[in-house]
Amino acid sequence: MQAPRYTATRVIRLAAQQRSRVQVRRPLRLSGPSIAFVLAGASVLAAGVSFCSSSLRADDGSLSHRDRDLRDPTLPRFRLSDIRKHHGKSGSPWVTRGDKVYNITDWVAAHPGGEVILEAAGGSIDPYWDIFTIHKTAYIYEILEQYRIGFVHSDDLVDGKPAVQEIEDPFQHDPLRSSRLRTITAKPCNAETSTDDLSNNSITPNELFYVRNHMWVPKIEEQKFALEVELLDGTTTQYTMQDLRDKFKPIEVSATLQCAGNRRNDMTTHVQQTNGLQWKVGAISTAVWEGVRLSDVLIDAGFPVQQAMQGHTEAKHIQFLGSEAYGASIPIESALNPYGDVMLAHTMNGEPLPRDHGFPLRAIVPGHVAARSVKWLKRITVSDEESHTQWQRRDYKSFGPNETHPDWDKASSIQERPITSAITNAKIVRVDVSTDNGDTWDQAALLDDEMLSLRRKSWTWTRWQYKGTFNVARLDKQDTACSMVVVKATDEAYNSQPESHKSIYNARGNLANAWHRLKVCSDCNG
Repeated sequence: MQAPRYTATRVIRLAAQQRSRVQVRRPLRLSGPSIAFVLAGASVLAAGVSFCSSSLRADDGSLSHRDRDLRDPTLPRFRLSDIRKHHGKSGSPWVTRGDKVYNITDWVAAHPGGEVILEAAGGSIDPYWDIFTIHKTAYIYEILEQYRIGFVHSDDLVDGKPAVQEIEDPFQHDPLRSSRLRTITAKPCNAETSTDDLSNNSITPNELFYVRNHMWVPKIEEQKFALEVELLDGTTTQYTMQDLRDKFKPIEVSATLQCAGNRRNDMTTHVQQTNGLQWKVGAISTAVWEGVRLSDVLIDAGFPVQQAMQGHTEAKHIQFLGSEAYGASIPIESALNPYGDVMLAHTMNGEPLPRDHGFPLRAIVPGHVAARSVKWLKRITVSDEESHTQWQRRDYKSFGPNETHPDWDKASSIQERPITSAITNAKIVRVDVSTDNGDTWDQAALLDDEMLSLRRKSWTWTRWQYKGTFNVARLDKQDTACSMVVVKATDEAYNSQPESHKSIYNARGNLANAWHRLKVCSDCNG
């Protein structure tokens, strides 16, 4: 809760009331109307009054070092010793960033990393964000600024900042990644599959599968792992990995995963800035997943699946929680659909799940944005409401082009993914290609991938190939001969893609599925 602000008149009156308790080494002469002192709630934190007026002078007429504190005088100053009392277990966590103090009590539940932020409570968040560089954006700073309650006391500043803390790098045990991935952020790792590897592989090799992490990769020992399933009445059941393999019929599903922010960079480039990782086209990959059906596990745990499928249940959502704090949920209808293939996967392309992709267990929700396929799965909750995490309630939503400050509670969470140029949750029946920026069109050849033909194809991408003549024009400043190639797809329900990102623009840059454009140029001028 933010500390109250005080008018200069009230501050002077309160300061006078405290004078009998304050010991000042030398007499001070006050001048000027603006005086403040350190408060938390209504209690004085320091041994005495912390004056911030720029006109404060000692009796010898010299300027005090406090006169250099030109920061907002209406906000209180806090000593580091008092800030340390607001640690992660205090019930009222504070952090500093630079010389500013923030009460993050109300932010913890909404923070994407959940209680991970409490590691910084009682001290500076800067060394953590030096590691989690993904936080260093105007968007994140704006969120944090809502919780500012004051400044670090000038007596605790060195060159305008508190002394630097040293912390252990939580990413030091992350797995090594292929150099063929295009890295967007290193800590946490977010890296996309190259266009060459997308084109050359109907099934993406594990080491080339795009990586989307929100934090460090947890170290989990399979022998000590147990999945917990909680029903509406609070009943819980635990399953070891051996239980899952022995008690349930195994299934195999070929499915493409695509980040909800894939092609966000296109939306930024063609419309305006978006908030989030600037993925190009490579936050998408396909694998063959092996595991067990979610519905089979729910039945074994005591959930009346058949009744629920007929609507006779108060359950509305299935919540997934990962070991690193990431959480999401899907509607009960999606979870129980016998044709939906929602599964708990332990194998990827014939090998145990790699650590980057959820070892030892993850959810796979085919046809949905990959944000719902939670990795490092440790808990499943049958609930009457969707997950309360930031990733469910805020990050993965979409708004109108004009909504720059959206009402997050108003919009529905993104679940199923829309059609885009190479992927949909329905069968692709046609891919249209234009070599003159959409003036004329031709159809590409759809490739019949042998590795996917024996499995359900509606959960995977459809690869295509086009051979044609490019009509070049002068499209760039170097007078190079170029052609603007455009591609759009249509599925079996005749859904197609919007022509431009302008009409579907949203500040988060989610679901960027407009026609894909690529300028192709010759190597010579003339």
